[in-house]
Amino acid sequence: MDVPALLRFATAGSVDDGKSTLVGRLLHDSKSVLADQLEAVEAASARRGQDTPDLALLTDGLRAEREQGITIDVAYRYFATARRRFILADTPGHVQYTRNMVTGASTADLAVVLVDARNGVIEQTRRHAAVAALLRVPHVVLAVNKMDLVGYRETVFAEIAEEFTAYASELGIRDVTAIPISALAGDNVVEPSAHMTWYGGPTVLEHLETVPVTDESSAARARFPVQYVIRPQTAAHPDYRGYAGQIASGVLRVGEAVTVLPSGRTSTIEGIDALGESVDTAWAPQSVTLRLKDDVDISRGDLIAPTALAPTTTRDVAATVCHVADRPLTVGQRVLLKHTTRTVKAIVKEIPSRLTLDDLSQHPAPGQLVANDIGRVLVRTAEPLALDAYADSRRTGSFLLIDPADGTTLTAGMAGDAFTEHEWSL
Repeated sequence: MDVPALLRFATAGSVDDGKSTLVGRLLHDSKSVLADQLEAVEAASARRGQDTPDLALLTDGLRAEREQGITIDVAYRYFATARRRFILADTPGHVQYTRNMVTGASTADLAVVLVDARNGVIEQTRRHAAVAALLRVPHVVLAVNKMDLVGYRETVFAEIAEEFTAYASELGIRDVTAIPISALAGDNVVEPSAHMTWYGGPTVLEHLETVPVTDESSAARARFPVQYVIRPQTAAHPDYRGYAGQIASGVLRVGEAVTVLPSGRTSTIEGIDALGESVDTAWAPQSVTLRLKDDVDISRGDLIAPTALAPTTTRDVAATVCHVADRPLTVGQRVLLKHTTRTVKAIVKEIPSRLTLDDLSQHPAPGQLVANDIGRVLVRTAEPLALDAYADSRRTGSFLLIDPADGTTLTAGMAGDAFTEHEWSL
């Protein structure tokens, strides 16, 4: 029996647009909620004087979230239908929690952006679309919620869908699917709506079950960050030397010429061990051990790649970053840069601009980035790095900046240009 394909998706939207209610409705109507969970939600709703279960409580787990009726942290939920498995990230809508959306959407195959039908496309809607574009999320669903409060009018939906699709196109988002819904009433979430017969498209769940998921990591150029060097030096394996790790992208084959970076030394893959057996081919995201024909000096943090497709190394990293720490990132600050399994010392040489996501304008030379800011940085590393552009590989084009004093994650970075279409200069 084939295992259903996995879809990672994130929800985003402004405060009170109904993200958590949509997620709750999706879980409830797809029969993905356990009886005791539903009983707990019903009891919590009754204590708050509500006649019907507040399905938003299925995801808003923090006490502050329940008390304020907002989403603060990223809530992950795992569920499955007969057609597909899902990992869902319900992200906050407040401006001050932009960093949480970046975290939730960084690995997503699809983003569901909610809009209140009464308000249309607002500043936060544009901000969330821009973040999805920055993170290169392949598919976007525009869920126009609360259609019941505008009389289920097709004209309202059409105007919002047209405006959002035009803005998304400017950002380089090529796949947008607009769906009119009422999360509270359940219209077009799991079951088709009897109130919107003018809409002939899929429900939210139907689209999630059928949207094509392509594993970009397998199609990209092969990259193998070395995590551990295995040298048992036992009587049975006196000369065994293997390099263990997870294939970040692409496919590796026995007999392939490879280059070890940053040293630039070359060799040939002599063997690939996976799950205790020798195989001829391995692909992302498998965890394997590589054996090379030559005795090459390799250690944790090195990157093995096919010689014909090896990345160039650099010590000057230009990137778009989202600052996630409460303390600011400043010019001249010394940091650690973590890229795959490699961590090197670095210094922030320049912060050329800070991006205003509302209209994609830039504030030049801000001097620092504070929590939730998105901007451009130039970082100089003490040792060469084999970075890909984030547009080519979300895995090997991303990195973290870390405070060397206490190990706090400061900034999430995406190497290269910001948007597919928009390029804002350094």
